[in-house]
Amino acid sequence: MTDGERETPPEQAWLVAANVVRWRRYGDGGQELRPGTKSYRGGSKVHVVSTYPGMAHEQLTTIGRGRHTGTYITIDMATRNLHTFRAVPVHSPTVLRLCEEAGAGGCRPSRQDAEELAVLLERLAAEYRTTSWGSPHPQPCRCHECLTLSPG
Repeated sequence: MTDGERETPPEQAWLVAANVVRWRRYGDGGQELRPGTKSYRGGSKVHVVSTYPGMAHEQLTTIGRGRHTGTYITIDMATRNLHTFRAVPVHSPTVLRLCEEAGAGGCRPSRQDAEELAVLLERLAAEYRTTSWGSPHPQPCRCHECLTLSPG
């Protein structure tokens, strides 16, 4: 490929999208709460580019808009800090380009593959959130589990 030629990303790809938890437990025994993560605001939509199956999918490579700059960033983050995994068609040229640059090879899965991965990651994320902290939740607690499981 010459300098003037660039490989163009596909016009559409199926990726797994998720949202960053609004509040996460932090600190000694998970008694502190922090909004979102260091890199993403709570509720931000991110796209999962690749996972690490050898590490039981505890870490994911994600693309999303950064907390401080608002521009797209690519980072590895803990699966437990994401929720509502779903398969989505991605048309954004920027996301597709960053996906190709990440070189993860997960940028062109079929819809079925993306849906299966989304179901797996949703189950694992819920499990990791409940098993990460051995101590009881702080009172009052606004973590993802308490906000989604509490009645009313």
